[in-house]
Amino acid sequence: MLHTVLRRRANGETVEDVQPDLLIPTGRRKGQSPSLSSIYRALAEHAKTQAYPEAVETAHADFAALQQRDHSPGHGQDQMRRDIGRCAAPPEALTERARSAAQVTTTGDVVRAALERELRV
Repeated sequence: MLHTVLRRRANGETVEDVQPDLLIPTGRRKGQSPSLSSIYRALAEHAKTQAYPEAVETAHADFAALQQRDHSPGHGQDQMRRDIGRCAAPPEALTERARSAAQVTTTGDVVRAALERELRV
């Protein structure tokens, strides 16, 4: 669907013009058109991944590392429950968390500004 919206917008059509022609292929709303907000959400996510490809690569690597850790021997549900209450996070982890939160906020502001510009056009 995203490809169709991007292609038709490049040809000068508005999202409102494209929306009725789109169909949801699977799930509870199969065969129906997605809402405008869903389309704009998908466009915002696409814009974010295009603007920050290194952040996407980092997120994929982090997720893969978490998956690997969670599937390693000795890391079942009981072990994860014990890990949660063990101790406070080290200072460098807290610094990294604050940096990540600031980057997410900045990314959200960039996407919001891009959508506002797009809506004014």
